[in-house]
Amino acid sequence: MHDTLEDEAPVVDPATWKLEIAGLVDSKKPWTLADLHALPEVSQITRLCCVEGWSAIGSWHGAVLSDFLKRIGADTRARYIHFRCAEGYHTTIDMATALHPQTQMTFKFDNQLLPRAYGFPMKIRMPTKLGYKKPKYVVAMEVTNTDRGGYWENQGYNWFGGL
Repeated sequence: MHDTLEDEAPVVDPATWKLEIAGLVDSKKPWTLADLHALPEVSQITRLCCVEGWSAIGSWHGAVLSDFLKRIGADTRARYIHFRCAEGYHTTIDMATALHPQTQMTFKFDNQLLPRAYGFPMKIRMPTKLGYKKPKYVVAMEVTNTDRGGYWENQGYNWFGGL
């Protein structure tokens, strides 16, 4: 039996993958997985709530997004962060959510490398948001004052998507 999520997940080559950085930041240097995995790691056990009504609790490990934003010299007075993903998904979050202490650049689930089905090589975990706002397979991040919308938001879902 095949795992449908794994079958539909994009294949990302960890040797060539880089996180592109753009917008209102001091450093636009792309980050490799090795660069990101060298960041201080935190873990959290949080619930994922889906707009469809189900939820699940998991153990997630990665870097605090606000710490990363400081590291790249992001202008935290900017209004938004826009994420693009390997499968074409994209979403915009407000800066307050990005700076929330639980918002995480996630690289591991249950202390194991993030599975493809869960967003390898990186997903953004925001316990204060519903599942559709949590980008997986992230390839680019832009700090901006422009709301660039999002895949689900452009189809009528609530922009904030919070709990």
